[in-house]
Amino acid sequence: MQITGQIGRKTLKSVNHISNLCALTYKLLRLLVQKHETGRALMKRVVIEQIYFTAVEALLIIIPIALIVGSMLIIQFAKLSGQYDLGKTMVLIIIRELGPMITALIVILRSATSVVIEIGYMNVFNEIDAIEMAGVDPLRYVCLPRLIGITSAVFCLFIVFDLVAIIGGYAVIWTTTYIPVGNFLAQIGKALTLDDIILSVIKALCFGITITVTCIYHGFSVKKQITNIPVETSRAAIECFFYCLLINLVISVLFYI
Repeated sequence: MQITGQIGRKTLKSVNHISNLCALTYKLLRLLVQKHETGRALMKRVVIEQIYFTAVEALLIIIPIALIVGSMLIIQFAKLSGQYDLGKTMVLIIIRELGPMITALIVILRSATSVVIEIGYMNVFNEIDAIEMAGVDPLRYVCLPRLIGITSAVFCLFIVFDLVAIIGGYAVIWTTTYIPVGNFLAQIGKALTLDDIILSVIKALCFGITITVTCIYHGFSVKKQITNIPVETSRAAIECFFYCLLINLVISVLFYI
């Protein structure tokens, strides 16, 4: 009975946690479609700063990773060109699966967890309370710009990763090895379909929203002790990665079916 009770309590706690994340997502998306005349300049500045920090400064990380992944996959599958369609294989692995997941992982490790730390410190030092007492909605002026910035950055980084992995990887193989890759780019163009593009865009947007909302939620979950910040940061990173894996699986299954 004790085991059953523990399972039940953990299940209810998990359901309540997911419900809170969904409610926060709904509030932020509702704020996104609402029009407000005040604070636009501030929001625009915060969004640009978030995109710069998440996307532009991450290029030095994501470009080498994309080159390594793309080159490695092209080398491996070029050797088996008689068994696999190289173009379709690269589209399936890079554009549909690895591109969104690696991009999401880099954003989680490098940028998204900083949102937990930032909001956590604002909670500990009562800055969120001060913002609310001033009559300002922290969801709109603190959280919404980060949702827009991180989601836009994930989408842009995903495009960069795909282009560098495919074109850059092909250039590396062509200039440094004698492995025959034939008309590789033509095969990619022939294999790439509208469904692949739509699938990738949906994944990138879902990953960006999920990562941001999860990190914001854990940032607000920080109590009045500064020692809670690393705990919530670790939880947020693990949850973001798990949710991205789950979303990737569900979307892929729906499209393949």
